[in-house]
Amino acid sequence: MSPLKITARDATTGPVVEITGELDYASATQLREQLAALSLQPGRRLVLDLAGMEFCDSSGITALLAARTQALAAQAEVALAAVPGNTMRVLRIVGLDQIFALYPDSDTATRA
Repeated sequence: MSPLKITARDATTGPVVEITGELDYASATQLREQLAALSLQPGRRLVLDLAGMEFCDSSGITALLAARTQALAAQAEVALAAVPGNTMRVLRIVGLDQIFALYPDSDTATRA
């Protein structure tokens, strides 16, 4: 098990949140709390960089959806970057690949 590590940084398009480790039932609340503390501005983009995410269960998917809801409430966009293969498969199966903007990496997401 790899503990969840969340690192936020600012980009010209808005905040980039790097998620490393396991996003699961035990850690999803931590992500929600840290995202709630972000200041999202209208017209900006929240990028969730999942390159270092090793595992994501249904609670993790729910936390990603909560991030989307938070961004939309602030009239901001949300994007997922570097989604691991197993998580991408789940997103496709349940149709969430249609509601999230998906990018191969956070650099591309912040340039788009």
